[in-house]
Amino acid sequence: MRRSLSALGVSVALLAAAVAVPTVAASAGPAHQDRAHATDRPIVIGHRGASGYRPEHTLEAYRLAIRQGADYIEPDLVSTLDGVLVARHENEISGTTDVADRPEFADRRTTKTIDGVTVTGWFTEDFTLAELRTLRAKERLPQVRVTNTAFDGRFQVPTLQEVIDLARAESRARGRTIGVYPETKHPTYFASIGLALEQPLVEVLRRNGWTRRSAPVIIQSFETANLRALDRVIDVKLVQLLDATGRPYDFTAAGDARTYRDLATPAGLRWISRYADGIGANKNLIVPRDSAGRLLAPTTLIRDAHRQRLVVHAWTFRAENMFLPADLRIGTDPNARGDIQAEYELFYGLGLDGVFTDHPDTAVAARSGLPRR
Repeated sequence: MRRSLSALGVSVALLAAAVAVPTVAASAGPAHQDRAHATDRPIVIGHRGASGYRPEHTLEAYRLAIRQGADYIEPDLVSTLDGVLVARHENEISGTTDVADRPEFADRRTTKTIDGVTVTGWFTEDFTLAELRTLRAKERLPQVRVTNTAFDGRFQVPTLQEVIDLARAESRARGRTIGVYPETKHPTYFASIGLALEQPLVEVLRRNGWTRRSAPVIIQSFETANLRALDRVIDVKLVQLLDATGRPYDFTAAGDARTYRDLATPAGLRWISRYADGIGANKNLIVPRDSAGRLLAPTTLIRDAHRQRLVVHAWTFRAENMFLPADLRIGTDPNARGDIQAEYELFYGLGLDGVFTDHPDTAVAARSGLPRR
């Protein structure tokens, strides 16, 4: 059931905006009849922007993803010391900014435990927004994406509001709706230090008038408790992320022994369908690989999810050989491009509803060859 925000009170007010998740009809077979709200093709989500071409989570990466035809851009959200949501893959930022080279912040280096893992570095929650804005982004995978390093030092860390502003401006300019697909990162951890992500998120959405189901935003999380809380208080599209290993950290904190693979079973999907509208699945849950990295037979995950009226988005599609199954690699250079088009064709053919991709142009190109249903 969806209820009003007042049900939880101001202290835990949560996400007040959503959008119907676009989907694609499944390929011929039982899943097609089990689906609801299908459209004629899968969505393309610019994973951290066009991060295969620009340093991730920068306005330039998001802008390029839009130019390449992405339907959604994906900011991972973490908090600053003063409670502002910014786009970084992790709250530890030494790998994605020049903070380690800034002597004025040398004393901010510290060690923390994040979701049970000891991490040493610099953390967004120890910087005000003004301080964070003095930093510059850099390529996270410099040995893999060498050309991206040409953009090191040129871009700031963007706020969620700036990402929304970009999506809205580009939507007007291009005459098509570009959505924002934010992920709340480490919600249990941020709540534990008094910087819960949900209330700042809903405040931003409200200021932008994104409070209706038609708003171009989809919310995702690897944890379940925050999504379940959202479902109890607001009518918003939610996507439960599923990895191929491990468990949601809120399960670990609560002593719940279930794993992501347990959630990917028919029973687990039925449980997810009580609060979420879709799943964002690791590709290996859909088409596994053997120990040599070669493709195995597809699982029934897409069919099973569709039978629970859950849409299925998969992550992460990347063009470089090292990220592709062995069957689709071209040559021996792990950083060279492989046959990413064949991978899209495989997953699109299974009835996937959307792809998270570092190279949105490749996903759009592969999608263009799909027959409309």
